[in-house]
Amino acid sequence: MCVLPSCEEADDSRIPYVEVNIDLTSPGYWNTYGVSALGMSRRFIRQEKVPANFPYTAMTYTGFGGVLLVTDIQNYPLAYDLACPVERKASVRVEFDPETLLARCPKCHSEYNVCEFFGSPVSGEAHHKKWRLRQYRVLPSAEGGYRIVNGN
Repeated sequence: MCVLPSCEEADDSRIPYVEVNIDLTSPGYWNTYGVSALGMSRRFIRQEKVPANFPYTAMTYTGFGGVLLVTDIQNYPLAYDLACPVERKASVRVEFDPETLLARCPKCHSEYNVCEFFGSPVSGEAHHKKWRLRQYRVLPSAEGGYRIVNGN
């Protein structure tokens, strides 16, 4: 598998900027809705109420296509927009494979390394054009959980 050596070489601006704010700062929320090990993932899509029992508020925003939450190989949480940068549609969302640790677009079949190389493309049109997933910040809280927000 060929991987771009650095996230600086791939462009994540294909997905429009849309506000992101997911509050998982309390340990209870993090333990219920967060990720704690390599291969785990969680999807947040406010308009579709995913996950169904998540306490969405008026201040919760989940980006353009939704948010994919995973961990890196050192079990630190990482977050990306679910929208494929090739397709550029909020409804065309990548799917995380816990076996390969890659996110794959069901339409164009591009694959992205979300656990090691910050959403860099590893195959398909995205790899050819160097378009990576839009990454969001995962900020630790003093209480023990995390908050997912815009920015790298």
